[in-house]
Amino acid sequence: MDDRSWKEAGKIMSIFEGVATALITPFGPDGSVNYAKLEELINKQIEDGVDGLVICGTTGESATLTEKEHMDVIRESVKFVNGRVPVIAGTGSNCTQTAIEMSKEAEEYGADGLLLVSPYYNKATAEGMYEHFADTANAVKIPVVLYNIPGRTGVNIEPETVYRLAKDVKNIVAVKEASGNISNIAKIAALTAGLDFDIYSGNDDQVVALCAMGGKGVISVVSHIIPKEMHDLVTSFRNGDAKKSLDIQNKYLSLINTLFIDVNPIPVKEAMNLLGYEVGGYRKPLTPMSDAHREILRKELMNAGLLK
Repeated sequence: MDDRSWKEAGKIMSIFEGVATALITPFGPDGSVNYAKLEELINKQIEDGVDGLVICGTTGESATLTEKEHMDVIRESVKFVNGRVPVIAGTGSNCTQTAIEMSKEAEEYGADGLLLVSPYYNKATAEGMYEHFADTANAVKIPVVLYNIPGRTGVNIEPETVYRLAKDVKNIVAVKEASGNISNIAKIAALTAGLDFDIYSGNDDQVVALCAMGGKGVISVVSHIIPKEMHDLVTSFRNGDAKKSLDIQNKYLSLINTLFIDVNPIPVKEAMNLLGYEVGGYRKPLTPMSDAHREILRKELMNAGLLK
């Protein structure tokens, strides 16, 4: 992995700058993973200019994949990408040993980085959280992105814990911040300002605000359907054109909000199907959109000029 762009003279660099799509996992009519469609989606995302792909995250329905399916999707995705953009594999767990084993396997398959969600349900203390992430990251050599999404996990990764990990563990290089708490993000930015540490937005409606605090980009859901626009949003800001960046965010804000009218990834999968991508359904307990919500989504896609 020494030829990768984030390593330079022994220094770990950013995994990506811009937009990485938190990719859905497509299913066939029988509910199995549709690998042909997965390859098609990956190729389309790369052709449309995304800067990275996150595999088997929240949007990828990792919670309802078997462990074998989970690792198979990571392995096949790495093959399909074939080095064109960084692949960040979701290998988090509420069991530290499981996270270590999955992370080591993803590294063996050639993943370029790991996304580690905070331990859910068992609600670790700050010290437990620190040891969980440190032990997992120390078991591999590739870069690790912490994933803070307390609305899902029930626990917040405190800024002080993020700082300790960023300072102590060389390959913990970034955090995906999906708390929605700007004050929390600002504190992380302040604490890690002197370190080689990146912050990525986990919320598509907060990208401009996060970039203003030095963020490197977004791990995005809406980039499934507007990848170029989300890439341009981040690069415009980083190139000094904050107005253009804000204009893009404002233009698509209603669509972004509509993609969370139901629990993610129900709306984005429905949007993809409405746009003709045929990505299939969901694994229970996720269920299809109501007719009323589907109509709201359809209108938003039409208003955005994406659907006739």
